[in-house]
Amino acid sequence: MTTRPFLRLLPVLLILLFALQQVSAQADTISPRHRALNTALLRPGLRQYLVYFQFPDKPKMLNFSLWMREISKSQHNGQPVFEVKQSWYNADSNYFRSFHSINSAQDFSPLYHSDGGGTGIRAYNWSAAGVKGTDSVAGNKAAGYSLNFDSPNYNWHLDIETFEMLPLAAGKTFYILFYDAGLDPPAYVKYTVTGSEMLTTLDNRQVDCWILHTGGTMPQGGTYEQSFWISKAGHELLKEADSFSGMFRYKIKLPGLTPNLPEVVRQVTAKKS
Repeated sequence: MTTRPFLRLLPVLLILLFALQQVSAQADTISPRHRALNTALLRPGLRQYLVYFQFPDKPKMLNFSLWMREISKSQHNGQPVFEVKQSWYNADSNYFRSFHSINSAQDFSPLYHSDGGGTGIRAYNWSAAGVKGTDSVAGNKAAGYSLNFDSPNYNWHLDIETFEMLPLAAGKTFYILFYDAGLDPPAYVKYTVTGSEMLTTLDNRQVDCWILHTGGTMPQGGTYEQSFWISKAGHELLKEADSFSGMFRYKIKLPGLTPNLPEVVRQVTAKKS
């Protein structure tokens, strides 16, 4: 007699258990210690993004930037690595910034990162155990910096490259252990595939993309939302739309025909000399 209520509830319990298993199966913890990135998906080459900012209180004004991200394969201390060099151009040269990141070719673990801008250079040696200011870089503003890690993590300044190596699929959720060199300690950031969308590119070509979304509260207060459109076939980040406490930022990947401006300048300078 006492077992009958339980037997009546058994199908419901089984359904709930199955649902919980399905939910947990859809969440991936992404870090060098847990599920690693698929580095075979990261293709060397130059990526250029048009970045523009929109301010609702100034509807007739936009701020534009050009962000260049060049990925190459090389050797560092005898091991194969990915090098990522970034240049962020703006109408005001005071806002120009450059970044140089070196990551293991095996799992994209960070090994080195530097940030150069108007306030000087900050360079770090990075490992699974922690990060330290690089002594060999002249004038390094981060020379005395040190932070130990509880777990190996990924470089948040390479979020675009990281997203392109994720096993994206409908309904997937990722918890990525990110760290931004010199700032707050590493933390897991939640990203969810919220759907898909066809983007129209050059020649009216239709590209099917996953939409990866994140959001939350910023350390200085206020909220943020970010969405990333990543092509299903090529694993290319083609579009990003962000909002930060009422301000909007967009990144659009430019086609391969976009001039490599630093290379153009080098060629012109070489001809003059």
